[in-house]
Amino acid sequence: MSTSHLDVPSNEARKLCHKRTGSIELLEVIGVVKKDYGSGSFSMLPVHSPQSFDYVLVAQRTDDVDQESFRKQRDFINALKDKHLNIQKIIDEDKVFYGITAPKEIFETYRYLLKVSDACNWSCEQQGTIPQSTRIRIVDFIVDHTSIESNGEPEYLSDLIQRNIFEAQFCLHEKQEQKELSTSWARWTACLNGQPITDVRDYFGEKVALYFLWLGWYTFLLIPAAVLGVIVFLYGLAFFKTSPLIQEVCQSDTIMCPLCDEKCKVWQLSDTCTYAKVSILFDNEGTVAFAMFMAVWATVFLEFWKRHRASYVSEWKVFDWCEEEEELILEIVNNPNCESKKHSHSYLRSTLVMVLVTLMLLLIIGLAHALVVFRVIASEQLAKFSSWSFISENSNTVAFMLGAVLHYLTIIIMTKVNHKVAMKLCELEKARSHAAIERSFTVKMFVFQFFTLFSSLIYTAFFLGRINGHPGGYVKLAGKWRLEECHPSGCLTDLFIQMAVILFLKQTINNVFEFSGPWFTRWRKRLQSRKLRQKVRQCSKKDCMESTAGAELCDNCKVKDLLRNFDLDSVDQFSLFNEFLEMVLQFSFTTIFVAAFPLAPLLALLNNIIEIRLDAIKMVSLERRLIPKKTNDIGIWTDVLETIGVLAVIANGLVIGISSDFIPRLVYRYRYGPCANSSATETDCMSGYIQNTLSTANISDENIKSDFLPEQLITHNGIKVTSCSYRDYRSNEDYTLTNQFWVIQAIRFAFVVLFEHVVVMCKFIAGWFVPGSPLEVKNNRLQDKLDRLKEELKAERKRHARSQNE
Repeated sequence: MSTSHLDVPSNEARKLCHKRTGSIELLEVIGVVKKDYGSGSFSMLPVHSPQSFDYVLVAQRTDDVDQESFRKQRDFINALKDKHLNIQKIIDEDKVFYGITAPKEIFETYRYLLKVSDACNWSCEQQGTIPQSTRIRIVDFIVDHTSIESNGEPEYLSDLIQRNIFEAQFCLHEKQEQKELSTSWARWTACLNGQPITDVRDYFGEKVALYFLWLGWYTFLLIPAAVLGVIVFLYGLAFFKTSPLIQEVCQSDTIMCPLCDEKCKVWQLSDTCTYAKVSILFDNEGTVAFAMFMAVWATVFLEFWKRHRASYVSEWKVFDWCEEEEELILEIVNNPNCESKKHSHSYLRSTLVMVLVTLMLLLIIGLAHALVVFRVIASEQLAKFSSWSFISENSNTVAFMLGAVLHYLTIIIMTKVNHKVAMKLCELEKARSHAAIERSFTVKMFVFQFFTLFSSLIYTAFFLGRINGHPGGYVKLAGKWRLEECHPSGCLTDLFIQMAVILFLKQTINNVFEFSGPWFTRWRKRLQSRKLRQKVRQCSKKDCMESTAGAELCDNCKVKDLLRNFDLDSVDQFSLFNEFLEMVLQFSFTTIFVAAFPLAPLLALLNNIIEIRLDAIKMVSLERRLIPKKTNDIGIWTDVLETIGVLAVIANGLVIGISSDFIPRLVYRYRYGPCANSSATETDCMSGYIQNTLSTANISDENIKSDFLPEQLITHNGIKVTSCSYRDYRSNEDYTLTNQFWVIQAIRFAFVVLFEHVVVMCKFIAGWFVPGSPLEVKNNRLQDKLDRLKEELKAERKRHARSQNE
């Protein structure tokens, strides 16, 4: 099965005639896409495969004419025949394959409607023959919008598949094009090669091609972000041994208050020397500059992406394509007597959807609170763990890591729940078109997933260690369990641990299942169809063996082709959506809270290099062919990415201003430290900072004495303490907040406002400096329209002259 391709000039002629835009040439030079001179490699294939089917339906075989499944199969196939589709029935032992082929008249109608439409008349289908990807898309629309009557209600193919009347629906892979893509793109050894975007578009449609183009550009632009993130990490590593903050912690003999009730004892600050060293790697001055860079980086990435998109959709002749008009055209092709679907809106339904979305978000936030409760209880229980002293002595850290793993498991479960809820809400809205349903579903699913992933991180970033109280006034859950505390070196390490665990597990485990799932499905189905494969003999027909263009495959080869495609993993309308969602959520991790984890872009880069080929191998070799969809943009995802860019500015400003110790260190250096009064001193300006952040609790105080048991106040050396320290800016007498606390809070607030205004201004400047559409694209479109109008006028004058002569 294949399509007739346009006749193309030689390579040399194509180089001279085809003028590429600067944006496309840039992508080709940096290796994001493969240089193809606008026509791809499919047009250079020496022969074409014989035609098989445009579309295939599969059902369980039944010979009982009285069975409901037999009658409904027959009625649905007859309904397709009434629309002038050619149906060929192929029976095997227990399955029936219905091969569907559309006649030429359907595509001529489609082409004519494109020509007379307002926005789609510049479409690529106006030139040359209709490509196979377009044939598949049209037939898929007709099949999906064909119904039969059942008890007075229409039943569509999706309803029949749910009731097991039909087992599957899919389009067939084209052997030669599939082989070409496998050789040049869908293989692991091509990880560092450019992507043949034009070939991907010709085979899978513009929607898949734009996804891979976006992913390739995103992956390339992660390189400078990853390099700078590594530099920031190395900057912290360079001062690893000489930092006075680490030395102060590691050499301290300060006795700290117990971290939990009953089993936790007082401990020395120097016991957490390793934790302090990790903190300084990610909480240093370099993270401020890096966070600002990543906020501007997100804007530059999006603005350049808009330019690349505009260049390619202009070259593909879909720049002015309109999704709404395309659906209207397909509706007429499917049913010439159809009526337009009216736009409608119900305030009652909208209010109900909004209430249900709010309840769902409250449930997700409640799960984040449940994770907090789990960590609090686990920390106390682990402190009682006497078998391994390491676990009991580091119960808080171990509990936090277990909480991160549990958070990942929650993400896995809630992803399935969120999908079902979002789909039900979309059904409740009753949108008029598939495009509107897809946009609504995308927004809801992203919002649910965003809250699922980030609710716990938001608590860790902005609330951990700030609402737990102090000795004599601890905040307790159910009056029993104390909330978690931050380490004296800062709270940013807790956020880093949680992000690192989730990002690592999400990327590694997801990729393993993403590849192994379709592979196992193909292997299992091949085992099940082994008997039938053994019955299918080797074909010796000349047209099949020599792949004669336009020839008809023999029945034997048709069965082999059907089995080869049926054995692949199934796909649906959400297959590409799931890939986009995965990458957009990764983009969120890469930009939001990046100040706490500067190595996130590096992990994302390494993952994406594998992800591109993994997705390519899945789509080409392991999964049935996706229905080629036409589009000229990535849709609502652009708005989602811009929203993430704004959230990244806000979140990173708050992380640096509130979560990190950047502001307290700055205040100490210039107001309370050794250099506050004079800059000329031999003492390090940060000397004594850790001790300055600690307050002292007097055990003789009745309120404090009630918080601790007597055995908790005995050190490991058997010494009974009379006072202990804790992280806070409080008076040692009445435990009220000190003036230094309010000074720091004021400067934190001022920094957040200043940071966000400066970064937003930089984002606007970057957005203005990089126009969304290159001038070359605008000029080329104007020239194309001018040429087309001249051709129309010339043709009209010829028709007028002929009519006068007659």
